[in-house]
Amino acid sequence: MTEGNFVDYVKIYVSSGKGGKGSTHLHREKFIEKGGPDGGDGGRGGHVYLVGNKGLWTLFHLKFARHIKAGHGGDGGSARSTGADGDDKYIEVPLGTVVRDKETDEILFEITEDGEKKIIAKGGKGGLGNWHFRSSTNQTPRYSQPGMPAEESDILLELKVLADVGLVGFPNAGKSTLLSVLTSAKPKIADYPFTTLKPNLGIVSYRDYQSFVIADIPGIIEGAAEGKGLGHYFLRHIERNSVLIFLIPADAPDIEKEYEILLDELRRYNPEILDKERVIVISKCDMLDDELKEEMKTNLDQTFKAIPYLMISSVAQQGLMELKDKLWQMLNVEV
Repeated sequence: MTEGNFVDYVKIYVSSGKGGKGSTHLHREKFIEKGGPDGGDGGRGGHVYLVGNKGLWTLFHLKFARHIKAGHGGDGGSARSTGADGDDKYIEVPLGTVVRDKETDEILFEITEDGEKKIIAKGGKGGLGNWHFRSSTNQTPRYSQPGMPAEESDILLELKVLADVGLVGFPNAGKSTLLSVLTSAKPKIADYPFTTLKPNLGIVSYRDYQSFVIADIPGIIEGAAEGKGLGHYFLRHIERNSVLIFLIPADAPDIEKEYEILLDELRRYNPEILDKERVIVISKCDMLDDELKEEMKTNLDQTFKAIPYLMISSVAQQGLMELKDKLWQMLNVEV
């Protein structure tokens, strides 16, 4: 999946089908006089469903399908024949899709399981034919019900990536490089900030054919929660991660300050994110000699007493197995 094909936010207009009208037919047949009412019911209008599909990772297929309409119900006929139901519409979405009402911004529901199906616009009920209105005092009713109108609305589909581990860090911290060496993903890597413009996902292979999913979130800068930089568009993806890696390069001017800024942006966006498991990973440690590494470890032991940290190098393939072990342990801790 190319970067340009990752779409995690779309606005669509949906309309169900209106119900068919009931028939006011009176029975006519040779040798049968005054056959009476036999008008059939109208068919129901088609529903619009959202269906979870674990094979999808993006809302790209809806980018150019902004108007989705179900079929209208058929009208009732003679001989009490019911009109055909309108064709239902099924919209497949990736797991983790949140549905909002465009006008109120209210969350209607979310799709989290494969095959999960929910109605987003209910088809109108078909009208009753005149057969239902016959009585001893009104033996030839010449009226029937119209079908119920369709439901229509503008909705927002917002994808929150379902990944076990999320990579959080400043631009150019080495998140894409780490993802590329831990998984088979091929994110764009270059020596300038904001190389990653969309979240990238990769599957980390672990011992005994086990695996977990890791997401590279575009770089966060100070003020991201207020809309600065690119990271604020993608903070919602972090909400679904079980474990967060705070990736800070070894050549950062102040490691503790960078960590506090990242933590503060997450806190201002959604304080509940701070309840997640966290691990600090110092990247680009191949630039340090043994003496500098020992000095840094001493400082880190004092600074991060309650939070685990690891020192790695993606380029030199140092500390990666220890990182996998730590993440697997955190993901499978007994609650």
